[in-house]
Amino acid sequence: MYTAVTDGIEVKVAPEYAAERSRPESGEFFWIYEVEIRNHSSDTVQLRARHWEITDGFGKTQHVRGLGVVGEQPILKPGEVFRYSSGCPLTSGHGIMVGTYEMVAADGRRFEVAIPAFSLDTPFVARTVN
Repeated sequence: MYTAVTDGIEVKVAPEYAAERSRPESGEFFWIYEVEIRNHSSDTVQLRARHWEITDGFGKTQHVRGLGVVGEQPILKPGEVFRYSSGCPLTSGHGIMVGTYEMVAADGRRFEVAIPAFSLDTPFVARTVN
């Protein structure tokens, strides 16, 4: 589990390699990740947009931007939680994802919330630290 907190908004991510959706012999690897967003602040906030940076094991980085998450722009009152699942394909057996959510408070203030960096590792690829 990977966690980051920004302005009272906590984001937790739990990635898992999806062997049943991967074909390593063809260079196709897939991960499912579960995200939990919890509002610890005293403000009601809405998740408006996302920005992901996805870097594969070859060093190639993709930027993915879009409105909301999984077709939703959830509103979180103080103490509320929103959970969703999504997936990520790569052409290498490991990589890393990191990003931000654009949030809007009830008073119209816009701010970015960090999505913690998390590794995407297959069980059969050796990890290296550079």
